[in-house]
Amino acid sequence: MNIQPTLSKSDLRAAARGRRDGLAAAERADRSAAIAENAHSVLPPRNHGCLAGFMPIGSECDPRPIMAEARATGAIIALPAFIDRKTMVFRRYDPDDDLVPAGFGTREPASNSPIVVPDVLLVPLLGFDRSGSRLGYGKGHYDRTIASMRAAGHDPVLVGVAFAVQEVDPIPSEPHDIRLHWLVTDSEVVDFRTEHV
Repeated sequence: MNIQPTLSKSDLRAAARGRRDGLAAAERADRSAAIAENAHSVLPPRNHGCLAGFMPIGSECDPRPIMAEARATGAIIALPAFIDRKTMVFRRYDPDDDLVPAGFGTREPASNSPIVVPDVLLVPLLGFDRSGSRLGYGKGHYDRTIASMRAAGHDPVLVGVAFAVQEVDPIPSEPHDIRLHWLVTDSEVVDFRTEHV
């Protein structure tokens, strides 16, 4: 029997990023619109309390239509922000707010914007597998932040959003890795809530 070696996280990241980067800008826009449409099955138009999204960087999918729809139905919208190099929080965000440059090429709400605790978290990712594992950018910000929220008694719904081309082979799991509850791509919606608990 020929057993294929498991690829490292860095190899899986490079492969997923390459496929994502290979999408033309117009195709990314069309696929982002499909993700927003597919998100209705997970996030039907209603008040979600507080929904945290993110501003897309590079070739990431664009979750802003999902955030705009949630805001229109009464949700508080938040974006990730950094207290220091390792500590991420979520700050309230309104479309008229100016964003300030942050690390990793991102922008975040200013430090005078209130810190909030999201009920639903749109999670960016480089790659995903069929178990609900995700590949971030390797710094562990989301894993640490979600673990801290859970330790404080708050367990937000984790919704990964990505293009279908970002699917990878099984991701090597580490104890600190936090699995998604849902995945929404341009071609499907996957519910991981009853698996791998």
